[in-house]
Amino acid sequence: MNNFIEEKKPLTLRLAMEEASRCLLCKDAPCTSACPAGTDPGRFIRALRFKNLCGAVEVIRENNALASICARVCPTEKYCQNGCTRCGIDKPIDIGAIQRFLCDFETDTKMNVLEFKEYNGKRVAIIGSGPAGLTSALELRKMGYSVTIFEKDKKPGGYLRYGIPSYRLPIEVLDKEIKRITDSGVEIKINECVSKERLEAIKQEYDAVILAIGYSKGKMIPIFEGNKKAILAVDFLHKVKEKNNLNLPDNVLVIGGGDVAMDVCVTLKKLGVSNVTDIVYEGFSEFRASKEELALARKENVSIIDGYVPKEYKRGGYVTFSSRFIDSEIKIKADLIILATGQTIDNIFDLDFNGNCVENSKNRIDNTNLFVAGDISTSEKTVVYSVKSGKEVARSVDEYLGGNK
Repeated sequence: MNNFIEEKKPLTLRLAMEEASRCLLCKDAPCTSACPAGTDPGRFIRALRFKNLCGAVEVIRENNALASICARVCPTEKYCQNGCTRCGIDKPIDIGAIQRFLCDFETDTKMNVLEFKEYNGKRVAIIGSGPAGLTSALELRKMGYSVTIFEKDKKPGGYLRYGIPSYRLPIEVLDKEIKRITDSGVEIKINECVSKERLEAIKQEYDAVILAIGYSKGKMIPIFEGNKKAILAVDFLHKVKEKNNLNLPDNVLVIGGGDVAMDVCVTLKKLGVSNVTDIVYEGFSEFRASKEELALARKENVSIIDGYVPKEYKRGGYVTFSSRFIDSEIKIKADLIILATGQTIDNIFDLDFNGNCVENSKNRIDNTNLFVAGDISTSEKTVVYSVKSGKEVARSVDEYLGGNK
């Protein structure tokens, strides 16, 4: 679909150099300490500024297995760019755009900067091929482990593939990142829905097992339970990725104010839906979606009403909302209602993921060879935090298995 081409245009070499030239070359770069994944923008921007493009790519790749993806979908305004010293002068350096330029340069020049230790004879299984699973797989492969990923869907990537719209993350970018990982020797088994019983067998077969299953299940608001006109955002976005011709009405109501809600709203508009109304619990002063996502929704003429809570649903598609701030109610009629009010784990393994079972903050479950990564192990449900979690769990597994000993 032409409407789903990547929204943000890439930097040219000249523009990337100009942006890098604005860097103040801070000794203890606050942008680096503000990056959850430890991608180290302070170092790669410094390298680019001195025209060492290959060195800049090496800095990025040694720290972030999904650098091309993070460059596109990470809410940098909340992390590295928020820490940029230039914030107190004019505006922060566009770190995401520079990282994307360098990753594109890496692809165009067919650079291969990663180094891998020889296989150490130990095997690790990873359940789930989302950002945490992919990151931990590459990190462990670099350490010398044999790694197999089990993925329930017909293609790997998890929410990266089936949740993030193509205008933000083109599929070809995701596929190239995954190929980089499989080329390293990581095996990905697709259409492998691991049951509770199958997990027990995998635990016996492999030296360690990482659960990186994500928060793949959307949350339903009770008043819409059993309502055929109400669907979950994660299900809608998944369907969009699987087929282009969806039978959508002209009047759709979206409930939610995070990045997922904005993805749904913009996707609906790009699919030709005339009237898209988004009702948000938060006021604009406390909006959860990134500024970039919100700006895109406004550009697509999405109607956004902030500070209202769903109160009642009546037959015919009428939803009543009450204000959190004033004595007011609004009633909206919709032909389709999409709920983007959070996600949770689809806990088919009946395990306790509330943190009480994880010992010594090493992501290990009790006294087993099971480890957790991604959404089920961190409070922040973002790609960059999943990358951080994937790196951490790889180190924990390596410590548990004794590395090359």
